[in-house]
Amino acid sequence: MLSLLAQTAPGEFVEGLKAIGAGLGYGLAAVGPGVGIGLVVGNAISAMARQPESAGMVRTTMFLGIAFTEALALIGFVVFILLLP
Repeated sequence: MLSLLAQTAPGEFVEGLKAIGAGLGYGLAAVGPGVGIGLVVGNAISAMARQPESAGMVRTTMFLGIAFTEALALIGFVVFILLLP
């Protein structure tokens, strides 16, 4: 394995490490929004179960929370794509 790495050009090795780092960075950036969406939906379901008459307002607020949380994942994706070149 090390002999294979020694045969590659230094620029190729650095580019490969950049790609691996960007992939790991985006993976870590997606963990936060994933947990956030889970919390938002879980709490909305709990609120709808406790007070069914306010389900419409809770559902609207839930979708807004999901949209804002998903925006964080998209921002992370764009940042790590811009770091690649």
